[in-house]
Amino acid sequence: MAGIRDIEVVVFDVLGTMIDEPGGLRAALREAAPASDEAALDGLLAVWQGHVEREQRRIGQGDRAYAGSETLDREAAQRVADRAGIADPAAVARLATSGQRLPLWGDAAAGLERLARQYPVLGLSNAGRAALPRLSAYAGLRWHQALSAEAALAYKPAPEVYRLALDAAGCPPDRVLMVAAHAWDLRGAQAAGMRTAYVQRPAGDPPADSDAFDGRFGGLDELVTALTTRTAPTGR
Repeated sequence: MAGIRDIEVVVFDVLGTMIDEPGGLRAALREAAPASDEAALDGLLAVWQGHVEREQRRIGQGDRAYAGSETLDREAAQRVADRAGIADPAAVARLATSGQRLPLWGDAAAGLERLARQYPVLGLSNAGRAALPRLSAYAGLRWHQALSAEAALAYKPAPEVYRLALDAAGCPPDRVLMVAAHAWDLRGAQAAGMRTAYVQRPAGDPPADSDAFDGRFGGLDELVTALTTRTAPTGR
């Protein structure tokens, strides 16, 4: 932790880091296809996540025009419905908005509240402009500001998305800490000049041996304790 000093603003990835996205999607899939066994649910979740990740990658590569997260979720829901034989339009429509009703990890709300007493805290998410406030409200995440990648018409790890956070932070990049459970996200933030902290989550993307992040933590409580026991940020 000695490497993280002089931080003025903390930026959090939302999906997967603060929010249990796989668990929430799995619960929504179980509701939409109650007859499915665990193996079938695993397959449906893979269909959903695979579609979203593939389409975000295509957008990043310029192979598809930008489409917001709500559009990608609707497409993913229809793919799942086709595979699971879900014919009820209302059930498919509800499934398509399940990304706006996802549960928090157990330490997220309290950790965010503790940190927000000492630092400005921002959310930076690939969730769309309409989805992100609904998701934050449902989960009970109280940000000082929540930023959607849709404002940059891109998805992380595109550099213009991290620029949104840096512009909002209003301080040098090396005084902004990006927190995520995804090593690929932290690499993108690192390339933008931000400081980085990895927080372990069950469905995250662990760092490689070659990753040189400023901190690695077993949970959000560890990170918050480490930051809040240091000197308060400049100007606060």
